Amino acid sequence: MTTFLRDTATIFSREFKPALRNPTALLFEMGQPLLFLFLFGALLDGAVGSSWQWFVPGILVMMCLTGPMGAGYTLLVELIGGSMERLLVTPLNRTAMLVGLSAKAMLTLLVQAVLIILLALPLGFELHAVGVLAGLTQLVIFGVGLGALSFVLAIKSAPSGTLFYIVSQSVLFPLLLLSGVLLPLESAPGWMQVVAGVNPVAYIVEAQRALFSGDLTDPSILYGTAGACALAAIGLYLGNRALRQGV
Repeated sequence: MTTFLRDTATIFSREFKPALRNPTALLFEMGQPLLFLFLFGALLDGAVGSSWQWFVPGILVMMCLTGPMGAGYTLLVELIGGSMERLLVTPLNRTAMLVGLSAKAMLTLLVQAVLIILLALPLGFELHAVGVLAGLTQLVIFGVGLGALSFVLAIKSAPSGTLFYIVSQSVLFPLLLLSGVLLPLESAPGWMQVVAGVNPVAYIVEAQRALFSGDLTDPSILYGTAGACALAAIGLYLGNRALRQGV
């Protein structure tokens, strides 16, 4: 266990130090979410009940979708450049490597999420502390799974990277649009609602909105949490196997 924790800390430090040296990149990544928050949130005011309780969780899920894919892209760049291959020949525990890589992405996501929540408070967002903490925990679990899957995709895409770009562009945006993150799906065409019904991200979005509204007994929370845990388990299993096999 001591070796595992040491290896995890080594990878986490390796990944996080560049972010500390360039904190402006963290704010730059938040440009699009902030734009959606201030513009879409204002447009939806009154159209979906308490718009900020409805919209802020959607923005956080959107960040959770795009952030881990960015982590996978960073890994892909290292694979193409050869630095990750040098790391893979070390005796570092492969599971610890995966956890360290994921931890950096999740800490970044948490920092960004807290900033979004703080900025939304003056706009009318009501802070339900227990629900927000539970929602952020669920997002971290969901993000770990997505991050691990993005690492698998990056490893399978090396050295050209073509597969990573194709899959990320063809899968990410449909998942995002058909999850009800930006606009309510209740008024969508029937076929779109059917497709959204099999979109796992839609269940996460519903659970987040229930939690951030303080409705801790909503059934959607159970479905969303089960989906997040299942994705995390699958992602960690596949990611661990991919790192053990190497590139």
